[in-house]
Amino acid sequence: MQPAFSVIFLTTLIGAAQGLFLTLYGTELFAAGGFDIAERQRFLVSGSLVALLLTGLGLIASFFHLGRPERAWRSAAMWRTSWLSREVIALPVFMAGVAAYGGAHAFSLGNTHLIGTLTALACLALFVCTGMIYASIRFLQEWASPLTLINYLLLGCASGLMLATLLAGLTSQSMLIRPFALATTAFTLLGWITRSASLARNARLKPLSTLQSAIGIKHPHIVQKAQGFMGGSFNTREFFHGRSAVLLLAVKWGFLLAAFPLPLLFLGLGVIAASHEMLFIAFTTQYLGLLAERWYFFAQANHPQNLYYQNIS
Repeated sequence: MQPAFSVIFLTTLIGAAQGLFLTLYGTELFAAGGFDIAERQRFLVSGSLVALLLTGLGLIASFFHLGRPERAWRSAAMWRTSWLSREVIALPVFMAGVAAYGGAHAFSLGNTHLIGTLTALACLALFVCTGMIYASIRFLQEWASPLTLINYLLLGCASGLMLATLLAGLTSQSMLIRPFALATTAFTLLGWITRSASLARNARLKPLSTLQSAIGIKHPHIVQKAQGFMGGSFNTREFFHGRSAVLLLAVKWGFLLAAFPLPLLFLGLGVIAASHEMLFIAFTTQYLGLLAERWYFFAQANHPQNLYYQNIS
C-alpha cells in the first residue's frame, strides 16, 4: 500500500495522546497520596493539555487525507458497520473527555474519577476502533491479525508513558520519573516483542491468489509484460508504494532500532543523570521510530490488485 503521511501522523499522535492520558489517570488513581494537591493538579492539567494538543494535531493531519474535507462529517454515517466511522465518533468523544478531565482538575471540581473513568473507556474504544480499521480488512493478510490491534495499543501506551516521563521531569515531579520509566520500559519491551512477532508472521505469509487463479489459466509460467496502458493510474499510486526492497529493509531495521532499544537507552541515561535533555531525546527518538514503523506498516501490506498492476510500460 502507499503510506499516507496524514494517517501516519494521525495514528502516532493520537496514540501518544491516548497513552499519556491513561498514564495521567493511573497516576491519579494510584499515586495521588504521593504529592500534594497543588502539584497533582499542575501535573494532571499540563498533561491533559498536551494530550489535547496531540489529538488536535492528529485530527488536523487527518483532514489532509480527505478529497473533500468539507464532507468529513459524513464519515460518521456508517457507524453500524464501519470501524472508520466508529473512530470518527470515538476521537472527538475522547478529546471532550480529556478537556473535561483537565478542566475539572484546573478548577478543582469534583467527579474527576468519574470523568477519568469515562474518558479512559473512550480511550480504549478509540484504540480498538483504530486498530480494527486495519485488522478487519481480511484480504490484506499483513493487517488481518490480532497483533495489529495489540501493537496499536502497546505502542501508543509506550509513547504516552515516555512522554509522561518527560513531562514529570519538566514539571519537577521527580517522584514520578522512576515509576514512569519502569512502566515505559515494560510497555516498550512488550511492543518490541509483539511487533517483532507480527514481522515474523508476515514473513511467512503466502499469497492467497496467484496470476493463474486470477485469470483462470493453469499454466505454471505466466509473465506479465505490461498493464495495457502507458502511464500510472489511481491503482498504481494508492495500492503500491513503489519503493525498492533495499529501502523497505532499511526502514524495517531502522524502526526496530529507533522505536525500541535506542529510546530505552536514552531513557535509562536520563533517569540516572536526572537529565531532562536526555529524556527529551528518548521521546523524540521513539516518536521518529514510530513514524517509520507506521510507514512500514502501510508499505508492507500487499494489495491483491498488485498481481495485475505489476509493470508500467
